[in-house]
Amino acid sequence: MRDHHGMRPQDVVVLLKLVLWEDRPWQSKAVAEALQLSATEISFVLKRCEYARLLDGTRRRVARRTLLDFLIYGLPVVYPTQPGAQVRGMPTGHSAPPLQQHLSTDQLYVWPDAESDYWGSAIEPLYPKLPQAARQDESLYELLALTDSLRVGRPREKKLAGELLAQRLLPSSYA
Repeated sequence: MRDHHGMRPQDVVVLLKLVLWEDRPWQSKAVAEALQLSATEISFVLKRCEYARLLDGTRRRVARRTLLDFLIYGLPVVYPTQPGAQVRGMPTGHSAPPLQQHLSTDQLYVWPDAESDYWGSAIEPLYPKLPQAARQDESLYELLALTDSLRVGRPREKKLAGELLAQRLLPSSYA
């Protein structure tokens, strides 16, 4: 069987988590636990991300500029989504921080999640256990909500989400 080198949705989530953990030593097992993925899956993710030049495996650093470009221009094409049925869930996209502070809308977008108290149009998460992982890490949650704005947002929402992601992924030391 051939190796699969193409990106998978959970790869984006792992890269965003690694950006948040970049200043501290991390192990694959800790990433797996934090994101509720298997250690084997994390190993495959890291190999795919190295192959795609989104991760420098020797220095264990994310290629932040390349990741930002992929999120803005590739993510909406490779992993598109459309609002679905009304469900109970965790707010995402423009309905979650930090975009909710900048935009006002009547339509709420949510990741389906039985533990949440919100009702809105379902947005398919990048992988099934994403709401649980986001609930444990507020910074990751914000990055994921911004990426969902790129996947499903209107032009104004996408522009603002891209600007906010650039601020978070490319701090002044990367400029």
